[in-house]
Amino acid sequence: MNKDFPRIMTLLRKERGLSQKQAAADLEVTQALLSHYENGKRECGLDFLVRAADYYNVSVDYLLGRSPISTGAAVTEQQLPESSDSEKYDGSPSGLSVFFQKKLLTNSVDILFSLLIKAKNSDLSKAVYSFLSLAVYRCYRMIYSAGRDNDEHVFSIPEAKVSGLTSAALAVEDIRARDAGKNSGSEDEKITTARIESEYTNKAAALLSVVNSSEKTLSKFQ
Repeated sequence: MNKDFPRIMTLLRKERGLSQKQAAADLEVTQALLSHYENGKRECGLDFLVRAADYYNVSVDYLLGRSPISTGAAVTEQQLPESSDSEKYDGSPSGLSVFFQKKLLTNSVDILFSLLIKAKNSDLSKAVYSFLSLAVYRCYRMIYSAGRDNDEHVFSIPEAKVSGLTSAALAVEDIRARDAGKNSGSEDEKITTARIESEYTNKAAALLSVVNSSEKTLSKFQ
């Protein structure tokens, strides 16, 4: 049985502000049957799957959890916009702080991937990408869960398990990155502060500031 279909069906109905009774009537099934579908107690047939996709104006692939995008489209490099600092903030201290934090992190990440390209180590790149993806995912869950009205059905992993599972996965990727790093680079590619400041004149301060502030945070736990 597909584990994503019940969750996504419930999410779509709630996001659209529909009662289960109304959705069932529109989809031409009983409320009891729709409840079984949304609770994962029964599997639907192909006809209902297509009808539900049309009803919610999403793709079948999205309903089945095969695509994270409602249209079912694959994510390609060409589709993604360039990183931008054009977001506006209201000028308040907190707004300025978030804007500055974004610049520190985006510039730091730019340097990280530049170094990965030069390292030419696919295993290291995969581990670092996975580590950063997990960190972004966890941060998104933190922000999402801060809004009490946000529907947790959008995720397949329960909030109660996210912290522990993410920490475990991050630890695994950390080990993989260190193992891959043992065979990466040469003496000519040795990373030094001088090299970072020389090669990344405008962005070096961001990465070095993140490193410095992170070590201050970590030192509290030694």
